[in-house]
Amino acid sequence: MARPRFHTLRVTALRHDTADAVVLTFEVPDALKPAYRFTPGQYLTLRAEIDGQDMRRSYSLCSAPDEPGLQVAIKRVEGGVFSTWANAVPRVGDTLSVMTPEGRFGLTPDAEAGRCFAAFAAGSGITPVLSLMKALLAGEPGSRFFLFNGNRSTDSIMFRSEIEDLKDRYLSRLSVFHVLSREEQDIPMLNGHLDADKVRRLAAMLPPVDHAFVCGPQPMIEGLPAVLTEIGIPHVHVERFTPSVDGRPRPVAIAAGAKPAAIATIIHEGSRVEIPVAEGEAIIDAALRAGRNLPFSCKGGMCCTCRAKVVEGKVEMAVNYSLEPWELAAGFVLTCQSRPVTERVVVDFDQV
Repeated sequence: MARPRFHTLRVTALRHDTADAVVLTFEVPDALKPAYRFTPGQYLTLRAEIDGQDMRRSYSLCSAPDEPGLQVAIKRVEGGVFSTWANAVPRVGDTLSVMTPEGRFGLTPDAEAGRCFAAFAAGSGITPVLSLMKALLAGEPGSRFFLFNGNRSTDSIMFRSEIEDLKDRYLSRLSVFHVLSREEQDIPMLNGHLDADKVRRLAAMLPPVDHAFVCGPQPMIEGLPAVLTEIGIPHVHVERFTPSVDGRPRPVAIAAGAKPAAIATIIHEGSRVEIPVAEGEAIIDAALRAGRNLPFSCKGGMCCTCRAKVVEGKVEMAVNYSLEPWELAAGFVLTCQSRPVTERVVVDFDQV
């Protein structure tokens, strides 16, 4: 598994999909195309200096792997520094620092399969689902897809025309239902929010589903995976894009002359360096404070970019939304969520 890396890519197209969402398309040079191959459902991390600060944000790919360029949609959120900047500043021809694709929400099409998929998305949660729909419907001629897309109103639906085009192209295999919270519709079931109770009732009307995809903000997806598993869907894939920050380790300064709470030895790209870690501080924050350029993205326990293996000592993780049970058993942690609980720890970013 190759470690994620940033490269400079040029913006070749830009369009405003809704009043508060911009779609950026990046050109990938031939030499970098192998590094930017992706599975539908994965994301890119964008990096920019905004008001003198190095900022990174992850955005799901909405393009399919066989389409030219890489495309992401960025919805402006209230108080969102990066999303506000991205909706106002970049222009066609500009370059941005873009990390190679990451993420585990994806699924590779199987041309021989005849599967049934269902997706429950809200707001900008449609972006990875759009990539999955395009790739799975094109790559699996015998498969069906049901989309339940939650939004406030018709005008706020991202990729509305593109979804309608897909529906027309795959009339017998794609069914689309828009659930609106602030616009009355003729079918009562399609009014309101995509909460656990509504999803239980909607999913019960579907044929047997092989894979379900859930993508949206934390309040929307709470309870949905359990409901979908409860009704018998064997594979439920979840993508969170609003991190829960309660209890997350925060950057902490160490006063001059004060003893650090722990010493962490960082192994990255073959080199070893020791860094002091303050009481309650996450390893990735301590490393960044010490000037180390380590891989990270969301800092919310979701993206797995900062994954490393603890080879000595112990840490405590605040949250984990991305590591699999086998990885936890093997000693892997999310360094953005990990506080040392021993005086010395050794974490290896080179372990795969």
